[in-house]
Amino acid sequence: LTTKDSCVDFAEGFKEQGNAFYIKKDYSEAFNYYTKAIDACPKNASYYSNRAATLMMLCRFREALEDSQQAVRLDDCFMKGHLREGKCHLSLGNAMAASRCFQKVLELEPSNSQAQQEVRNAAAVQEYERMAEFGFEKRDFRKVVYCMDRALALASACHRFKILKAECLALLGRYPEAQSVASDILRMDPTNADALYVQGLCLYYEDCIDKAVQFFVQALRMAPDHEKARLACRNAKALKAKKEEGNQAFKDCNYEAAYQLYTEALKIDPNNIKTNAKLYCNRGTVGAKLKKLDQAIEDCTSAVKLDETYIKAYLRRAQCYMDLEQYEEAVRDYETVYQTEKTKEHKHLLKNAQLELKKSKRKDYYKVLGVGKNATDDEIKKAYRKRALMHHPDRHSAATPEVQKEEEKKFKEVGEAFTVLSDPKKKVRYDNGHDLEDDGGFGGGGKHLLSFIWSGLH
Repeated sequence: LTTKDSCVDFAEGFKEQGNAFYIKKDYSEAFNYYTKAIDACPKNASYYSNRAATLMMLCRFREALEDSQQAVRLDDCFMKGHLREGKCHLSLGNAMAASRCFQKVLELEPSNSQAQQEVRNAAAVQEYERMAEFGFEKRDFRKVVYCMDRALALASACHRFKILKAECLALLGRYPEAQSVASDILRMDPTNADALYVQGLCLYYEDCIDKAVQFFVQALRMAPDHEKARLACRNAKALKAKKEEGNQAFKDCNYEAAYQLYTEALKIDPNNIKTNAKLYCNRGTVGAKLKKLDQAIEDCTSAVKLDETYIKAYLRRAQCYMDLEQYEEAVRDYETVYQTEKTKEHKHLLKNAQLELKKSKRKDYYKVLGVGKNATDDEIKKAYRKRALMHHPDRHSAATPEVQKEEEKKFKEVGEAFTVLSDPKKKVRYDNGHDLEDDGGFGGGGKHLLSFIWSGLH
């Protein structure tokens, strides 16, 4: 035997051992023996093809691609080599290159059913990629995620598809899923700038801006021309700076400036839902300080639309409703808060709003007399005399029957109001929201008192 024959024998022996391990699914050992076969006889296409098959089973598709390409370089008519090269291209997301390989197989064997199916798979991946690109332009991120899931079922090792899916998950607010995809890529490729960018994006959208900037900077270090990372890094820094300026202006009681700074911050990045929710709530707080209560309510509503779990925004809006005496709305917000966080403070706020709501549904005796709720006894008496004089029937004897009836009604209400607010016990019960019917109503004392006061007013 010549040395060449001896090498071939050795190589064949290694190949057979590799085959045995491959059948046992011990792909690492199979890889070792196919490598020995290649070292012994580096011009044999089938050895490279076999090692490519093993690498594919180990999900090392880039190395498998190199081996399958070497196999067809050695033998351009080697059908298995072309088929494996196509499968590697497809797994890595290179659908056009994969399609060319499968077409080569069909040139060699037109009836090859496996190649026919793979051509259809490659076409499907190209179509999903096209649909995803269109969906991204239209900001239909759910559609993109759907398309990438379908594409990844056929191109499982394509980092590009995984990154696009992760980015869209982040834009949809599904941060744990997005971070999981990016982390898987970084485990295999710690320098992947796209994965670093997505990790930063998730942190940025979760309002962890300092950590996000670190990831963006790292991504730019790996890929200085990474435009998305550059823009996100710029936005993150600008957003943080503007928000901090607004906070400082608020602390300095410069509310007009704070309002303007929060407004400017809200224009920086409409996609940053969590930070923008905080900015809206902050601006709502400033609006309340500026007595722009309707505007403050609008801002708090924008905040809870962006983040339904944002307790602070509900509390701020509820207080604005209370200040506007819109108690039903306030009760609704406090109920939402209490259902989420059952604290003593939240329970107290809810009870207080419910009490004010109950009180608002009764006659407002303070309003009837035209006094504030903190009016003194003397102020109540003076207001009573004035209103009694204004609405006494004798004053309106020449008026139409309708006017007389209305004035008589108001005259009685003035009497009711004074009967309650001039009696310390009844006043306390009224102020605390208790029903007064248990006290035997107002009786005739109010009317008698009115007549008495009227007689002293002439």
